[in-house]
Amino acid sequence: EVQLVESGGGLVQAGGSLRLSCAASGFTFDDYAIGWFRQAPGKDREGVSCIKSSDGSTYYVDSVKGRFTISSDNAKNTVYLQMNSLKPEDTAVYYCAAALSLGRWVNGWVDYWGKGTLVTVSS
Repeated sequence: EVQLVESGGGLVQAGGSLRLSCAASGFTFDDYAIGWFRQAPGKDREGVSCIKSSDGSTYYVDSVKGRFTISSDNAKNTVYLQMNSLKPEDTAVYYCAAALSLGRWVNGWVDYWGKGTLVTVSS
C-alpha cells in the first residue's frame, strides 16, 4: 500500500520556522520526485517545492525561494521542507505529493498524494 504521511504542521508567528516531514512507503523512493503542494482557503492548489533524490534536482515556486529548503533522507524514505521566515500568506494545508519525474510533478501530474498538514502563520 502506497502511503505519504505528513507531519510537522502547526501554528507559528510570522517570521518563525517550521519543518515539514513526508514519510513515503509502498513505492521505490528514488524513482519519484516528491514534494509539497499547498492550498489556502479559497485559492487553487500550488506546487511549492519538490526534489528528485536520485539526481538531487529541485524545484521551488518563486514566492518561497530563499526561505524554504527541501531535502531528502533516502535511508528513511523521507522528504523534509524547512520553512523559515514564514509569512501569513504561507498559511495553507500542505500536501505531500509524488510523481514519476520533476517535470510531471511541476505540471501537477501527481501519482500519489498525502492527506495534508495544516500550517497557520499568524501576523
